[in-house]
Amino acid sequence: MNSADWTHLFGLSWADFWPLLQKTSALRESRWGRRVQLCVIINAKSGLCSEDCAFCSQSVQAQTGVPTYPLLPKEKLMEAAQAAAEAGAARFSLVTSGRGIVSARDKEAILQAVAAIQEAVGIKLCASLGIVDRSFLDELRAAGVTRFHHNLETAASFFPQICTTHSFAERVATVEAAKAAGMSVCVGGILGLGESLVQRWELAQAIAELDPDAIPLNFLHPLPGTRLADLPKLTPLEALKIIAAYRLTFPDKTIIMCGGRLPTLRSLAPLIFAAGANGLMTGDYLTTRGRLPEDDRLMLEDLGLEVEVEEGAKGQWLLTQSFQSHG
Repeated sequence: MNSADWTHLFGLSWADFWPLLQKTSALRESRWGRRVQLCVIINAKSGLCSEDCAFCSQSVQAQTGVPTYPLLPKEKLMEAAQAAAEAGAARFSLVTSGRGIVSARDKEAILQAVAAIQEAVGIKLCASLGIVDRSFLDELRAAGVTRFHHNLETAASFFPQICTTHSFAERVATVEAAKAAGMSVCVGGILGLGESLVQRWELAQAIAELDPDAIPLNFLHPLPGTRLADLPKLTPLEALKIIAAYRLTFPDKTIIMCGGRLPTLRSLAPLIFAAGANGLMTGDYLTTRGRLPEDDRLMLEDLGLEVEVEEGAKGQWLLTQSFQSHG
């Protein structure tokens, strides 16, 4: 799909867009049926980030008053992983603020926590630790992290307007290093940062070149104290068009709805599955409240959908909760 096709898709009228949902919904159902994967994250190290990302409430340049704390102890991370598993999550991710984990102490603490969670809980583990080196990625993989999350955030041509303390190329290199370490990768971005329609297409092409296993889509939730605090949110229709565009371009990739889902989509939130999403980040986000897992499960029940988790090295699906008694 070329840039003209993408910009046309993003600019469709609602009357033209509505029939398209039949196609995106069919693409999702042909690969995943009625199954939807839930994932949960924990803000394992909060605030005081040296980077100047315009959207981020954890940057030292933001005046947001978010909690700041060092890496949480292993016991807290294990408790959160257990709670995620009990909530029906397929995956649990350790997320830390900052440019990247660099201190030997933090690296060792994370590796110990990963090993403990792997042994005691057994949930599939992900990590989002910023820009890190290949040797640490190798250690994470050996300890039990199966997927590394690292967003590109926005298009390369727009990136300098969003962040100047590291480069788009560094983010790409981190994803490539995680793949080389034998991990699956979760690579997406944040839409609604002020980028053009062509730049939305550009970001998708960069993601396609990295060939990730999962694509998290975030919509900007402008927070007071950040540089983008006064930027208007995307409309629900714009957000649904973005989801549909990604499903059409990535028919076999897991598309996970993440930050900004509730304030952006509002009453149209259930239509994300018709638009092609097959994954949800449930629970709280890094510095903002999310949606309770039980509320998300109820939404799936109302839609006749199911919660599932990944099981096994090749990712075969193990159904953990079905809300339907018929096929």
